[in-house]
Amino acid sequence: MTSRALCVGINEFETLPQSSWLNGCVNDADDIAAMLKKNGFTSRNITVLHDAEATKEAIMTALTAMVRKSKPGDEVFFSYSSHGTQVPNLPGTEAAGDDEPDGLDEAFACWEITVGAEGWDRGSVIVDDELRDLFASAPEGVLVEVLLDTCHSGSGTRDLDDIQRDLLRGRRPRYLPPPTARALAKAREIRAAHPEVVERKALMSLVKSRGATAKPVLFAACRPDQTASDAQFDGGRPNGAFTYLFLKALKESPTSTRTDLHKAVTAGLKAEEFTQRSTLEGPLKAKKTSFGQRW
Repeated sequence: MTSRALCVGINEFETLPQSSWLNGCVNDADDIAAMLKKNGFTSRNITVLHDAEATKEAIMTALTAMVRKSKPGDEVFFSYSSHGTQVPNLPGTEAAGDDEPDGLDEAFACWEITVGAEGWDRGSVIVDDELRDLFASAPEGVLVEVLLDTCHSGSGTRDLDDIQRDLLRGRRPRYLPPPTARALAKAREIRAAHPEVVERKALMSLVKSRGATAKPVLFAACRPDQTASDAQFDGGRPNGAFTYLFLKALKESPTSTRTDLHKAVTAGLKAEEFTQRSTLEGPLKAKKTSFGQRW
């Protein structure tokens, strides 16, 4: 059995103003990589990409290589900490049963994220469809474990009072709204027309089974209608709230089931007065099994 991992953390971006940069994402990637080394991963099988290293090409090349090398019994681990966003869906890009009635794809900002004709340029973000297809190509018997410390739906944007309150406490939302007035108006129009669809669908297709393939297990930092926080812990050291509390729970109880880890993270978020609530998606048997273990 071989375990391979890709840990991505992006605080700074090539074209975004510093006001849109984050603080804890690089620490997230490093901390997760350190945890994996303590749990049987070798250094040579862990790739960590920070800031300018984390272009779309670099991320997808590394992730694709891991999946293609995997064999039944292997583990593929992927973590991503940075901004999430949404982009207009391209007709014909969805698998059967995975249409986008809200007209939007969930996406992850890469270092070179740029503005396109209808919002963010799809070539500078990683769209959920791309991850879904890649994970679905892993052979049956491969464990695909995913940690996403980012916002993954535009319905998570909140009013200015909430955002200001978080900023005063050293907390930043990990979400990029549409970059132009036209794109923002379009996204608001779509969400107003399909509010329930937006909140239920986000990222769920990543863990759907597609015949005899790997079955991914996904921990996400927040629900679709919430924002993930970039915050400070341990004397001001920045981290994602989800990543920090997840690693804390895992350290305190390394043999806990994924469900119990999820409950511990939820309790930690409540105790620290974060409004976000993490989610756990995957087969029921996986939820009853320890993190990093097959079922």
